[in-house]
Amino acid sequence: MAAAGKNVSKRKSAELDRERAESASVRKQAPNPVWFKPVMFGFMLLGLVWIVLYYVTSTNLQLPIPMLGQANIFVGFGLVLVGFLMTPWWK
Repeated sequence: MAAAGKNVSKRKSAELDRERAESASVRKQAPNPVWFKPVMFGFMLLGLVWIVLYYVTSTNLQLPIPMLGQANIFVGFGLVLVGFLMTPWWK
């Protein structure tokens, strides 16, 4: 009786594994959502604008965030980096 239960659970686990593999392959082949490209390029452009804005206004206004000072450069590069880290998943 116990052996029959083990066979059934092995079959169910094998079926589950197969279904998970199929769903993973379908997900890998699925196109990106509509919002993916605009968000990716938005991060890149926002980072670029952040850095340029800091350099242009560094003498008078010190925008975008005056309290950060030169750390604004790191914020800008961080935003650009987030955009570039999204590129491997772009289809």
